[in-house]
Amino acid sequence: MTSRPVIDDLSSFWMPFTANRQFKAAPRLLESAKGMYYRSTDGREILDGCAGLWCVNAGHGRDEIVAAITQQLSTLDFAPTFQMGHPLAFEAAKKVAELMPEGLDRIFFTNSGSESVDTALKIALAYHRARGEGQRTRLIGRERGYHGVGFGGISVGGIAPNRKTFSGALLPAVDHLPHTHNLEHNAFSKGQPAWGAHLAEELERIVALHDASTIAAVIVEPVAGSTGVLVPPQGYLQKLREICTKHGILLIFDEVITGFGRLGKATASEHFGVTPDLITLAKAINNASIPMGAVAASRTIHDTVVGSGAPGAIELFHGYTYSAHPAAAAAAIATLDLYRRDQLFERAASLAPTFEAAAHGLRDAKHVKDVRNLGLVAGIELESRDGAPGARAYEAFVKCFEAGVLIRFTGDILAFSPPLIIDEEQIARLFRTVGEVLATVQ
Repeated sequence: MTSRPVIDDLSSFWMPFTANRQFKAAPRLLESAKGMYYRSTDGREILDGCAGLWCVNAGHGRDEIVAAITQQLSTLDFAPTFQMGHPLAFEAAKKVAELMPEGLDRIFFTNSGSESVDTALKIALAYHRARGEGQRTRLIGRERGYHGVGFGGISVGGIAPNRKTFSGALLPAVDHLPHTHNLEHNAFSKGQPAWGAHLAEELERIVALHDASTIAAVIVEPVAGSTGVLVPPQGYLQKLREICTKHGILLIFDEVITGFGRLGKATASEHFGVTPDLITLAKAINNASIPMGAVAASRTIHDTVVGSGAPGAIELFHGYTYSAHPAAAAAAIATLDLYRRDQLFERAASLAPTFEAAAHGLRDAKHVKDVRNLGLVAGIELESRDGAPGARAYEAFVKCFEAGVLIRFTGDILAFSPPLIIDEEQIARLFRTVGEVLATVQ
């Protein structure tokens, strides 16, 4: 394949979640990808240590997915799903439903994790209204939570920089649970920390403050990813489930990152043995080949909302032009078949001990103050430079890229979530490179 010339004017693209001036002064550009590797525009091979953006779980350039998309675009490039349909939308929904916890088998398609979150929040409000409790409008998120960038998502989200510019226009009836990150008790935990389940009981305080009859839903990430890999304490999610059930509050798991094998199971819900009422999905649903997301809803929620409308009336006034886009649906079907055929969820589970050992092998590396992990996801937290939070992790990120390894960073936390096709040698190289880089970081 002939490479395209590198564009010499980068000014037109306003880049998301990027220090634009800094990046455009020294850009890092990727031009192709296959398997576990990207190739940069200067011809270097880059080991993908973060599955693109937590999303390419089956590895890059999978022929089966490419073929499915190509065939679909040549057969049916677009079809509306408002008062119409196409067969692949229903087939894709069935395949997603088969991987969800028992009972969560009604699938609403979106185009991103942000849209999935806003969709789930709206479904929760619609459900309570349909059952005669329309006063349940309050939504509960969590500090340090990331739920995308829609106004609903940043309202229930708890990452301060994502909120402050828009703080005057966020949803009003929102409260937040405390986050579970505590290095005094949980530093260098392998898997779930032993301390912190009691933090779920803060939901009872919020219920007492606002009254359960006003609260529609609680939304949390089972494992908080974008904030720096925060693994839930043992028993924490179970307690949240118990409290929500007690007070008639819906529990939403944001599994945009944890869905489709990241923890060695189809969902984090399955991994932890805790079933929510709604699950948000995106990213790895079709290996990130075409934008797609979804919400898995319990049959009870679906039937309540759908059954509440008059015959012939639209029951939920919500949806997107590209919901269940034919090419995205074809990619999802091919991806889910590939996950099953290659047993990638089982592969992730079998590699998790090796991944854990390699990550924790950096416990004594320069600047490291914590290592945490679960499944094929890990976070390494660094001591911050005085007066320059985030600078140390950014330097490590850039130097890793220059050394041929792509990682993520947020603040001073390095994050790792490789494609599930990674092998033991590549795991070793990933963390060995990080250790070598940290030794040079000031």
